[in-house]
Amino acid sequence: MTKLLAILFASVLVNNYTLVKFLGICPFLGVSKKVDQAAGMGVAVIFVMLVATAATWPIQTFLLDPYGLGYLQTIVFILVIAALVQFVEIVLKRYLPALHQSLGIYLPLITTNCAVLGVTINNITDGYDFLTSMVSSLGCGLGFLLAMVLFAGVRSRVEEAIPPKPFSGIPITLISASIVALAFYGFSGIITNIFG
Repeated sequence: MTKLLAILFASVLVNNYTLVKFLGICPFLGVSKKVDQAAGMGVAVIFVMLVATAATWPIQTFLLDPYGLGYLQTIVFILVIAALVQFVEIVLKRYLPALHQSLGIYLPLITTNCAVLGVTINNITDGYDFLTSMVSSLGCGLGFLLAMVLFAGVRSRVEEAIPPKPFSGIPITLISASIVALAFYGFSGIITNIFG
C-alpha cells in the first residue's frame, strides 16, 4: 500500500508529466485560458489515461509480448487511445454538451496528447503490474489536472497585468509556464522523505 501511495504522489507532484517531463504541452497551453475549461480537459484526460491503461496493459501483456509483437506497441497504443478519445467525445457531446462545446477543437487533441501515450508506454517500461499501472495513470492524470488548473489561474492573473511589450502574448505565457514548472521541482525530495 505504501508503494502505491508513493507512486500516486510521485506521479502527481514529482514526476508530473506536464510540468516535469513536458508531455502534453499542447492542451496545457491551448486550454488553460479559463479554469473551467482546464478542469474539464483535465478530467477528460484522467478518464482517457485510466481507460487507456486498462486497455493497453492487457494488450501488451497477453497479446504483444507472448507473440513477439512488442515492436507494434506504439502503433497499437495510438490506435487504442484514438478510439477511446472518440468514445469520450461521443459521451461528452451527448451528456455534457456545454463542456463538449467549450473544449471544442482541443478535445481531439487528447488523441495526440503525448502524455496519454507516454503514461501507457512508461507503465509497461517500468514493469508495473496492472494495479500499479492504474495507480500510476491516476496519479499522472491528477497531475495533469493540477497543472492545468494551476496554470489557468496563473494565466488569468497574467492577462490582467500589463507586461512589457516584448513579453506580451505568447512569451509571457511561456515564461509563466516555466515558473510554474520550476515550482514543481521543489517537490522532488518530499516523496523520498515521506515514503523512504
